[in-house]
Amino acid sequence: METMMEVLTPALAAVGIYAALNMAILFWISMETGRLRGKHKVSIGDGGVKHLTRIMRGHANAVENMPMFFVLMLVAALLGMPAMAAHGLGLVFTVGRGLHAWHFIQEDAPRWQRGGGFGLSFLAQLVLVVGILGHGLLLMAG
Repeated sequence: METMMEVLTPALAAVGIYAALNMAILFWISMETGRLRGKHKVSIGDGGVKHLTRIMRGHANAVENMPMFFVLMLVAALLGMPAMAAHGLGLVFTVGRGLHAWHFIQEDAPRWQRGGGFGLSFLAQLVLVVGILGHGLLLMAG
């Protein structure tokens, strides 16, 4: 008979993998922001540089979305989310966040990158929220 940790470990490992990948996306956009600051000699704010304003907004958006997604992923894993569901949600969210970051890192980029990145991220968030709410209500009704 498997212990609870043996059952939860694959999903928790998946959450960890995608959390780490999203941290790499944050490192990427942070490094690009720093590079752009150095290029334009702007240490605080955006210095009126449109590209810096753009990349700062993309960075802020990532910081706004990533933490809560992974809090909810952790909750879902602890509630028994299957590892494949964790991989599916994590992959869709991560591809979305990467695409979204790429859009903002570029000085000018096609709108589909932002829309696609947002859409994938939002889809993963929505599925996760609905799944946790539904599962939680079923568990409480017991």
